Amino acid sequence: MRAVTTEIPPTQGVLLAGGLARRMGGGDKPMRTIGGRTILERVIARLEPQCDGLILNANGDPARFAAFGLPVIADDVPDFPGPLAGILAALDWTAANQPGIAWVLSAAADCPFLPRDLVARLHSARAKENAELAVAASDGQSHPVIGLWRVDLREALRHALTVEDVRKIDRWTARYRLATVAWPTDPVDPFFNANTVEDIAEAERLAALDAA
Repeated sequence: MRAVTTEIPPTQGVLLAGGLARRMGGGDKPMRTIGGRTILERVIARLEPQCDGLILNANGDPARFAAFGLPVIADDVPDFPGPLAGILAALDWTAANQPGIAWVLSAAADCPFLPRDLVARLHSARAKENAELAVAASDGQSHPVIGLWRVDLREALRHALTVEDVRKIDRWTARYRLATVAWPTDPVDPFFNANTVEDIAEAERLAALDAA
């Protein structure tokens, strides 16, 4: 757990692992191994020093993640509606279990090279731009799954998901003042994610470049 500072508000982290990994033939992408460590181990190592606790959003039997020692929360909304459901579950969990925390950082659990200044830079941009939400970007592309979310927006998000059938993160964030923070991609894009078997091979190469 990181030391809380006045510049960075207390922030709960959630690792989103609720997807079905169809492009890998099913299974848990974060459990694939890169450079002798699972992707999930790498994600935890990157985010644990930046957050005031981590939880894992995953569906199915939570026991398969027991070795990581994180609370595992499932989607509240049925039928795998996508990452917004995982974010909502994290906002609800934080409101119930960490009532003093007003912010949740979400990150894909299959991104092994996340930046070590992720939380700090997102909060800085959000505050500077008087934004309500903040998301990461690299190489001219936004990564809306990786962002900061206000816990007090959870009922608005629940309505969007369950009543309006909103599925795309961009569609929901467009309703709010949004700060977008770009990271450099040299030597490694910090938001590289392992979606396919070929990506795993590329991640092995990148891991040698990355000071993990």
